Amino acid sequence: MPNHDRLLVQILLLALLGAALWVMAPFISALLWGAILAFASWPLMRLLTRLLRGRETLAAGLLTGMWILLVALPLVWLGFNLADHIRDATTFVRDVQVDGLPEAPSWLAGLPLVGERLVAMWDTVDQQGPALLASVKPYLGQTGNWLLARSAQIGGGILELSLSLVFVFFFYRDGPRLAAFVLRLLQRLIGERAEYYLELVAGTVQRVVNGVIGTAAAQGLLALIGFLIAGVPGAIVLGLVTFMLSLIPMGPPLAWIPATAWLVWQGEYGMAVFLGIWGTFIISGVDNVLKPYLISRGGNLPLVIVLLGVFGGLIAFGFIGLFIGPTLLAVGYSLLLDWSRQASTRPPLA
Repeated sequence: MPNHDRLLVQILLLALLGAALWVMAPFISALLWGAILAFASWPLMRLLTRLLRGRETLAAGLLTGMWILLVALPLVWLGFNLADHIRDATTFVRDVQVDGLPEAPSWLAGLPLVGERLVAMWDTVDQQGPALLASVKPYLGQTGNWLLARSAQIGGGILELSLSLVFVFFFYRDGPRLAAFVLRLLQRLIGERAEYYLELVAGTVQRVVNGVIGTAAAQGLLALIGFLIAGVPGAIVLGLVTFMLSLIPMGPPLAWIPATAWLVWQGEYGMAVFLGIWGTFIISGVDNVLKPYLISRGGNLPLVIVLLGVFGGLIAFGFIGLFIGPTLLAVGYSLLLDWSRQASTRPPLA
């Protein structure tokens, strides 16, 4: 009978745990974002707590308010500016449909071998502009739906980020107690290796955060250089926008593509070509090289494990998978190493 009572208690506890996870499911991603942000900026929290003489709640409130000013408000401003860019692009397409393309630039005809042919193609497109737009009109609706879906995803991401900034306050305030609670749970599950795996997860997340922030800073700086060379107005603001957009997948093109279109509209075709090439191969291309390097730097994981974790996590979980993927593979890889070492130290059977 006591065994039956114990089994019933275990079933009830599992059911309660499942119900709790079901209730928290809509907020899991925001909770993860809050935990990652709090962990990455924990040195600031400790410094601010010391300056405020141990008043953790006040320090958590001030630091959370700082993140709202630095992250949430610029993203809202960015959303309004993206709407303006979309409106300008719509006006550009309508003007092309009515007035046609501007005259072909003089340097285009001067290109060896292909210059005259490109000018002829330019004139053909200009003359057949209305017919061309009519032929692609069925695809414009699909493109609009795709852009609408991407805009909805960006809007959902901004809302999720705003919610995570609410959660980060509680992670700041109760961080040490939560860390101790997690350590006790891991000790019950895996014993003496709990602290090692907790440090492994913490180190992996820290390297991923450094890789994401470092890559975003590099892309923002490269974008600023490109905008200054091309003569785009507001280069510093666009560089900061590129830095913020670099934190989301395929974000930087949302900054340099409108700038390239503006150069074309102003007749600066040479600079538009330069900025398009700079954006494609330098600004956006550095993400594929610098981020995996920074994430793998300082750790003992093979680079292939890191690359699989980064790109596989992005595909499986979205942007939050950038942190989940490498962490899961790091823990799994370490578990396999521990298991293989323990197996090799066992005495052979007689």
